[in-house]
Amino acid sequence: MRTLAIAVFISAFMIACSSKKEADLLVFNGTIYTVDASFSKAEAMVVKDGRIIALGTQSELEQQYTSKEQFDAKGRFIYPGFIDAHAHFIAYANGLSEMDLVNTSSWEEVLHRFSNYKTDDTTSWIIGRGWDQNDWPVKEFPSNEALNKMYPNRPVYLARIDGHAAIVNNRALELAGVKVGDTIAGGEYQTKNGVLTGILIDNAMDKVASRIPGPSLEERKTALQQAQANCFAQGLTSIHDCGLNHDVVEQIEALQKNGALKMRLYVMLSDAPENYDYLQKRGIVKTDHLTVRGFKLYADGALGSRGACLLQDYADKQGWKGFLLSSPQHFNSMAVLIAKNKWQMCTHAIGDSANRTLLKIYAKHLKGKNDLRWRIEHAQVIDPNDFHFFGDYNIIPSVQPTHATSDMYWAGDRLGADRLKGGYAYLQLLKENGWIPLGTDFPVEDISPLKTFYAAVVRKDAKGFPAPGFQIENALTREQTLRGMTIWAAKAAFEEQEKGSLEPGKLADFVVLDRDLMQTPETELLKTAVWETYSGGEKVFEKR
Repeated sequence: MRTLAIAVFISAFMIACSSKKEADLLVFNGTIYTVDASFSKAEAMVVKDGRIIALGTQSELEQQYTSKEQFDAKGRFIYPGFIDAHAHFIAYANGLSEMDLVNTSSWEEVLHRFSNYKTDDTTSWIIGRGWDQNDWPVKEFPSNEALNKMYPNRPVYLARIDGHAAIVNNRALELAGVKVGDTIAGGEYQTKNGVLTGILIDNAMDKVASRIPGPSLEERKTALQQAQANCFAQGLTSIHDCGLNHDVVEQIEALQKNGALKMRLYVMLSDAPENYDYLQKRGIVKTDHLTVRGFKLYADGALGSRGACLLQDYADKQGWKGFLLSSPQHFNSMAVLIAKNKWQMCTHAIGDSANRTLLKIYAKHLKGKNDLRWRIEHAQVIDPNDFHFFGDYNIIPSVQPTHATSDMYWAGDRLGADRLKGGYAYLQLLKENGWIPLGTDFPVEDISPLKTFYAAVVRKDAKGFPAPGFQIENALTREQTLRGMTIWAAKAAFEEQEKGSLEPGKLADFVVLDRDLMQTPETELLKTAVWETYSGGEKVFEKR
């Protein structure tokens, strides 16, 4: 009888095991925020072939599935992989080999940071990025006199933090053929007392930047892999890269196909004839790792460099309203082409005049409610009479919460108190369509999505300033913010059916944090740490 009982038990066990479905990974012992429609939670999930196949309790999933691997979350908190809805991944990668000028306290500190570069090298460029004159005691643009003395024969190009201005030395100007008296639409070669200062604003930057040699394919691969590792360490699994040329897209695609690049990218092509021709011939690009269906246009420059186009004069520079970077006719003609091909139009617009111009052009072509998801990137300063365009025509405001907390110290100086109320108005913008994608604009801002979360919810800097929060009436709730960093960011790229939430059938992109973003006190939010990041069920980062 004993032998028979054992045999029956073994037989029953084998039948039970054989009836279980096979899976690759069981994730358990965590709090999983699915970010589905009901914002539900689970404690375990099962992954197969890179996608989620089930969620529930550990016990019920273990009864239904056998898994090759198991991941014990150890009571931590699991969220969909963060998606940055507006960034510059390639520019960030390139910048890893450039001089970091972020948080410099003066022009003198900028000069000191690269003072050890060789002066006898007359061919290779000195490249830097990140200075911001608004952080200095003297808040005016510097001139290049000291650069010319330090490097009379070696070209120097130093971009401002927002990428909408740069200072270069005379050698760089000479190589680009820039002379006193030169003008350019949508930009400025700044002069003082009849002499070029080396300051380039917006479109004026292109003539000099185009002379800088690009990286080799191997250099680009190395830079992208380092950038990818940095992003995975922050919990980022997808990034919208805003403004690339088609040849760079093909390099990215080749690296993704051979497994050298695992970051998922939604690419907006730059506003250039060859890029429109490319997408017309090839058609919309769609793989698990790459989507190309949109175009990035620039309506104006940045507020910090006074290149944003305003309806009325700058409060701190009478007689100056900024400027559009292209004519309204150009934006209109591109809208015709983009609408005809059912592509996505994504336009950088900072000032209230730039936003109004583009919103009216969008409205003309969208003709009411639609699902084309044309985007205004930044939507930073909106006249009170213009918010309705977003809802009336389903125009998507793609915003970056850390811009508010970076600009808040001086934005009022540029705009004045009344006009500032229409700036960084994220909750008001969210209400127009009921959803809003969030990003960082890195490398303009830090790559951390946790800083995005903090800035959107708390609207303070890391020191807790200002005490009530900057224009706190436009703060987002924690749930809204998490959605903006996940499912709404995916939706802004037409990818909400495959990512952005942890649901059966979707990609197993998720991040494990040591704190509950929905409950952690605001003073502790920035202490949150990323423990693991998974892309397609594969661990791509683990905290050591």
